[in-house]
Amino acid sequence: MDNDPKAPSRVPRDFESLRSTIIERKATMPKRLAQVAAFALANPDEIAFGTTASIASASEVQPSTLVRLAHHLGYEGFSDLQSIFRERLRDRTLTYEERLVTLEQSSGEDEDANLLSGFISAAGQSINRLAATVQSDTFSKAVDILAAADTIYLIAKRRSYPLTAHMSYAFSKLNIRHQIVASPNGVDPETVQFATPKDAAIAASFSPYAAESLGQAEMLKERGVPVVVITDSAFSPLATSAACWFEVAEADFAGFRSLSASMALTMALPVAIAERRRKLGQPKSRKAKME
Repeated sequence: MDNDPKAPSRVPRDFESLRSTIIERKATMPKRLAQVAAFALANPDEIAFGTTASIASASEVQPSTLVRLAHHLGYEGFSDLQSIFRERLRDRTLTYEERLVTLEQSSGEDEDANLLSGFISAAGQSINRLAATVQSDTFSKAVDILAAADTIYLIAKRRSYPLTAHMSYAFSKLNIRHQIVASPNGVDPETVQFATPKDAAIAASFSPYAAESLGQAEMLKERGVPVVVITDSAFSPLATSAACWFEVAEADFAGFRSLSASMALTMALPVAIAERRRKLGQPKSRKAKME
């Protein structure tokens, strides 16, 4: 049974404060509380709309765990905690999720047009969500780390791979030295071992998370290489390897998740890195070209 530590003296009364509190305390949370907290951050609308029984079932815990989480965070009960998620809905200006639900339930004659519209709406939702949540200081920190690197290692597998493919194209055009860790002959661990603390890496992975990406990011961290992470949750195992990380919650349509917000972020990073190097007068791209 989980033993809850003493609740914090200041109870979060808005969603962003609650989110920050959960992220700060995730490492010390009992296992089951961390499990349901991760579910809550990843599925805030389900917490707002669901019943105790339905939320407990979806997050694979006992209903009593929801109450323990609420007490752990300083709330009087689960309904008190749930009110924060409901308030978030009242404050939200975007209603893309409602539009998607309506679209999925529609039975119009032009199914192809509805399908295209659904994916476009999901992409728009993803990008608007990133715009509302991404922190400019986090972006600046990532650019600082990457602009100082001799070589930037790019790590992503499966559906995340297009992100590194695009960054490789952009880095090549901007004359920035980089290395994709995605060899067809299985020598990725050896490739990672070339990295030094003078380098940096960008690693991207989303639930259910690619084991190879997690392992390679951990290897780089152990070698003293700063890793900029793009993932979908504060509870992502990839975030533990990060010197700096972005939480990108992509929307889905009919079970297919968008990469729109992640792609926007990975389009911005190479350009920002090149511009930072130009302003600092550190033309490492020329050095790479000469070598």
